[in-house]
Amino acid sequence: MSDWILHAAIITLAFLYSSVGHAGASGYIAAMTLAGIAVPDIRPAALMMNLGVSVFGVWHFIRGKHLNWKLTWPFLVVAIPFAFLGGIIAIPQKPLSLILGVVLAFSAIRFLLPSGSTEKEPTPPSIKISLPVGALLGLLAGLTGTGGGIFLTPLLLMARWAGPKTAAATSIVFIAGNSLSGLIGFSVSGQPIPWHLASLLPFALVGGFAGSRMGSYHFSSSTVRRLLAIVLLVAAIKLLTKVFAS
Repeated sequence: MSDWILHAAIITLAFLYSSVGHAGASGYIAAMTLAGIAVPDIRPAALMMNLGVSVFGVWHFIRGKHLNWKLTWPFLVVAIPFAFLGGIIAIPQKPLSLILGVVLAFSAIRFLLPSGSTEKEPTPPSIKISLPVGALLGLLAGLTGTGGGIFLTPLLLMARWAGPKTAAATSIVFIAGNSLSGLIGFSVSGQPIPWHLASLLPFALVGGFAGSRMGSYHFSSSTVRRLLAIVLLVAAIKLLTKVFAS
């Protein structure tokens, strides 16, 4: 994959993901995997782009009055330290490829699922449920180089803890906190930061700004979800095929 194709993919993925309340980590992982970027470099690069895009998402979804802090803070307060812990942990390349492949496949399935029903009034979970869920998802976020929203959003919808817009707003705040924490953890662990991939960040920011603005006010997300699912499945198959072939 040439540089210009990768840059175009990053802009497009950031736009599509941010329009549905995500920052795009699993998409960036997919694009970088298909571009042949070294697996150890993918996780921190995805976190950098995730953090930048999530800031725009937080801004737009808060301005759109979709954020419920009472629902969000119990997940976030424990997720941040666990994302830091996940970022510290160095994973050998083969297990990391397996984890990333499973995350991409899960993400694809998640985007093929219905976005949730508004027929029944959502009921936020109790703190004794939110805290352990937040800790687990924070750890997964740091380990995989995602913000954890790809797991939190379907859980919020399927458990009827939030409606689609509120779930998107909660997830983007969750993603922002976890991405920052995971990146800091990765950095202090002594693992090398792939600064040469920072050139991808401006492309993610452009797509993320436009997508989060459109998603918080205008877009329907059913077509977007299907397109994202295709990209994620292709990358998941590529990663998992390498793991099981070796």
